[in-house]
Amino acid sequence: MALTARRVAAPTARTSAIRPAFCRAVPRRSIVVRAEAGAANDDTFKSVVLESKVPVLVDFWAPWCGPCRIIAPLVDELAKEFSGRVKCVKINTDESPNVASEYGIRSIPTVMVFKGGKKLETIIGAVPKDTLKQTIQKYL
Repeated sequence: MALTARRVAAPTARTSAIRPAFCRAVPRRSIVVRAEAGAANDDTFKSVVLESKVPVLVDFWAPWCGPCRIIAPLVDELAKEFSGRVKCVKINTDESPNVASEYGIRSIPTVMVFKGGKKLETIIGAVPKDTLKQTIQKYL
């Protein structure tokens, strides 16, 4: 994070002589990051994944998992690439333990492909984008 230096005029009621200029809050533009893959949880899993009319790629992840952070942008890219033909969904296993235990998630990241309400394939670990892409193409 870069420090922003400012020239400071004599202290007034609005400024403080105690805090140096580089310690004052500087308004910055907010950056919005939009994930392409949707999210699901224990409550929405059935409607979002099992009742979907298109194949669904489900990424089981957790925020503390390093390999999950590696695979997350790949899932977002695939969601964009297969938009309309495949639905990509991310499930945080810490927040949705029921779905994770129901499908026997023991290691993360785990990616599963569902079609017609049935689990068709499971991929465990951080894998290359091409592996995920080939898996999706098998079920289109």
